[in-house]
Amino acid sequence: MDRQAPQMQHFSIAIVEPNMLTALGLQQLLLDMIPMIEVSKFVDFDELLASDNGNYAHYFVASRIFFEHATYFREPSRRAIVLTTGGTNIHGVPTLNVCQSETLLAKELMMLHRRGHQHQHAHQPLQVHQHAHQQVHQPQHPQEPPHSHSTAKVQPLLTAREIEVAILLAKGNINKEIADRLSISITTVITHRKNIMEKLRARSLVDIIIYVVMNGLVDIGEL
Repeated sequence: MDRQAPQMQHFSIAIVEPNMLTALGLQQLLLDMIPMIEVSKFVDFDELLASDNGNYAHYFVASRIFFEHATYFREPSRRAIVLTTGGTNIHGVPTLNVCQSETLLAKELMMLHRRGHQHQHAHQPLQVHQHAHQQVHQPQHPQEPPHSHSTAKVQPLLTAREIEVAILLAKGNINKEIADRLSISITTVITHRKNIMEKLRARSLVDIIIYVVMNGLVDIGEL
């Protein structure tokens, strides 16, 4: 009897943030990191309350709204993450500095999940993303059982050299530094970089960082 592949669990996250540019930027990062996620955006607490049925896995909440409704968001089941402008610590509640570059924001978001949410409910974002990312970038043949003895092999998304370049890019190396480290020409580095961006359908360096971290190619603490 053929074994059925495990079903991926879909879940939702709420962003409660009056600044729509901040909300949109965070939404895109979350969608990049967690492919099957659903993100709902709300400009204020009343709008959230009107649709909150308790199904959100996490709440990303503007600091002002969090403090105005702290009792609501401090409920353990809501798993709130407070959006700050930097340098704010809240006892018992994780925070995310939204006043930084997209690259740094992505790193902080991944660090936040690794550090603070690995022990929580099984549907928490980091676990879901790791499985989803592997399926998106290294799909198995749909009719081939996981332990099939077929000689057909799934081809990796990136070549070994492209992975080396991607890791060095994620660590902040520029083209010349990568060329020196790998003993290749800058032109070759640029070609690899172009191929990586195309294969990952990356919009920016952030997508490369997400790929190498979430596929276990580099630890977020090394970046």
